[in-house]
Amino acid sequence: MRQMAIALVAPRPPQPRADFMAGRSRVRLYHGDALSILPFFDRSIGVVVTSPPYNIGVKYRSYEDDLPRAEYLAWTDRWLRAVSRVMVDQASLFLNVGAKPTDPWIPLEVAQAARQHFKLQNTIHWVKSIAIDRASAGTGAGLDHDVAVGHYKPINSDRFVNDCHEFIFHFTPSGRTPLDRRAVGVPYQDPSNIKRWQAAGDGLRCRGNTWFIPYETIQSRDRDRPHPASFPPKVPEQCLRLHGVARAGAVLDPFLGLGSTAIAAVKLGLDVVGIEMDAAYLDEAAARVREAATSSPSSAAASGTSRGSRAARRPDDRRQS
Repeated sequence: MRQMAIALVAPRPPQPRADFMAGRSRVRLYHGDALSILPFFDRSIGVVVTSPPYNIGVKYRSYEDDLPRAEYLAWTDRWLRAVSRVMVDQASLFLNVGAKPTDPWIPLEVAQAARQHFKLQNTIHWVKSIAIDRASAGTGAGLDHDVAVGHYKPINSDRFVNDCHEFIFHFTPSGRTPLDRRAVGVPYQDPSNIKRWQAAGDGLRCRGNTWFIPYETIQSRDRDRPHPASFPPKVPEQCLRLHGVARAGAVLDPFLGLGSTAIAAVKLGLDVVGIEMDAAYLDEAAARVREAATSSPSSAAASGTSRGSRAARRPDDRRQS
């Protein structure tokens, strides 16, 4: 009996929709599902900064953000596993997750899913809006009145307070990734105390795990922020600086959205790979990255940046960046 030979054709690696230099940074942006694209990347990613969909019913163009909880967490486990396989030994994953007042467990359940693949090294609270009483700030702050700064979405409820923060979980492969803590440091309010602390000669202390980063005021939602759940570029920029720009290598965002992570990486002279399932968001991200590269020169030389290689991102379109 004549036997039939079956030729097995290996899947072809995905090609970036956009591949260009932005200043000193190579930018590669992929259109598609991160779970399909990530397996083609090797273990070369130094930092991942991302914000997946929160499963809270956000109206995306290409994704229904209201999966059954078990299905959402199973998907979360799959993309986290895929990301863990492309990260180097002392890499960082900065994972931004928020919630809604009626379902506050989502960030903690996502963190529990990540626990299967990473160590939780730090928990950062991204504060979007804050009220500071003059009396509580002390005389050193120089306030002459109480202040309330930042942006938030008001909640009309007699059960919940306004939600003014989100989590940024810092995961690492072993829990032993060194950080450049004073790269996002703050000055000592009382310089006379600096000499008490070793290595405080530059006048900066660690910022800690509360970061006040408001959104920029915009004139038109459709024009200035056409993605329903984007985060300001300063969020990924501080994550990259905290990890350490000089040892960051390649940066990955598997849920690129409007490209905030890529913009931050380009500002710091780092190579970046982004994945986005919505073509319109991806094209907008590419345009914004190019604009950022021409409008603000890279600070890589001042930071001692070392360039990296490859990365990737975005399964189904679930949320920001």
